[in-house]
Amino acid sequence: MSNTSKVKSNLVPILIIGGMFSIFGFVTWINGALIPFMKTLNELTEAQAYLVASASYISFVVMALPASYLISKIGYKNGMSLGLLIMALGALVFIPAADARTYWLFLLAIFIQGVGMTVCQTAANPYITILGPIESGAKRMAIMGIANKVAGALGSLIFGALLLSGIDEVKEKLATVSSGEKGALLDTMADSVHTPYYVMATVLFILALLIRQAPLPHVEAEDVEDTTSGKSTKTSIFQFPHLWLGVFALFVYVGAEVIAGDTIISYGMSLGFTGEEAKYFTTYTLMAMVVTYALGALLIPNYLKQGTALKLSALLGIVFSVCILLTTGFTSVLFVAALGIANALVWPAIWPLTLDGLGKFTKTASALLIMAISGGAIIPPLYGRLVDAQKAELIAQGIETVEATTTAATSSYWILIPCYTIILFFAVWGHKIKSWKKK
Repeated sequence: MSNTSKVKSNLVPILIIGGMFSIFGFVTWINGALIPFMKTLNELTEAQAYLVASASYISFVVMALPASYLISKIGYKNGMSLGLLIMALGALVFIPAADARTYWLFLLAIFIQGVGMTVCQTAANPYITILGPIESGAKRMAIMGIANKVAGALGSLIFGALLLSGIDEVKEKLATVSSGEKGALLDTMADSVHTPYYVMATVLFILALLIRQAPLPHVEAEDVEDTTSGKSTKTSIFQFPHLWLGVFALFVYVGAEVIAGDTIISYGMSLGFTGEEAKYFTTYTLMAMVVTYALGALLIPNYLKQGTALKLSALLGIVFSVCILLTTGFTSVLFVAALGIANALVWPAIWPLTLDGLGKFTKTASALLIMAISGGAIIPPLYGRLVDAQKAELIAQGIETVEATTTAATSSYWILIPCYTIILFFAVWGHKIKSWKKK
């Protein structure tokens, strides 16, 4: 089959998987609006509020390997359909969680949606990576990223408008009203969850049925393992050091990406911006990613190699992180948003660089990479804890609460610098270490 025929035959599957990545983006990036919403509704600390992200991302640790086993039995397409059904169920759990105003029930709903997304992602990511040549895997991933982040931006704007509208007035009233009036205010605030999650559950359910009928061809990774005398020299995933380094790089990357997207609204509000103004900030991050994804799709692999793109991304991440620490106000917010430029090509580049040469171990390796998404469950709450700890310390030193909050929120972004340094190591050396050297 000619290259032109292959491109045409892969176009429909690429569009379908692009639709799947749009769903991942929409559901994932509404967390930026959910975090300040939950913080107000359930009267939470910074660290507790970022458990919204943890509840979603920790599911990737719990479910990735079971999802990989499940997909090996039922196939990529059925796996994606099942994942969408589970996500629809999670959306429905938001309704009783809102009615009860119970934080752990909200976290359960987010976790269930995360389980469904784990099943979907464990199928969709390796599928799109091996749907064509491995050297252009980052190009296809970049196209998926455009779909993911455009939908994420829409989700952030829609849920920001629905959940954060009037939140500043509510916060002011909560500080002065009686306990009975406070309960009534919070009940009214919680009711705003109903309509969007009913709609989300319905859409996810319909898509789950449609994906079952989608024309997705069966694909498997090429078995390109090292051989000696006709026999495979690799019998275990533990014999691929570049896989484990890739998993670690993806772990810190997801943590950094979630911080860039999920903290920016709360960060803006800590700097004095209103909820009405700050609700657009996550969109800045996502649009920066979309533009960079588009450049990646155009330049990779003909003008820019996957490894080079990853090196440039890591270096930009370090530079922008330092700029956040050295600036204040809206300029600092813009540098948080600029992390979208640094983040965009990391995921698309790490996947093919890590899966290259794994052959029959590709499904298991993909599950490990999906587990690395748990970085989004661990690193953002660490940022929240840093903010809480430094804020308390500054207040104890006599600094006013507003100034202490602003200073703590800005300076705690230092946690991003080691994350991007690890990604840089993988880009320069880590992905080249294909086997353990014997002495």
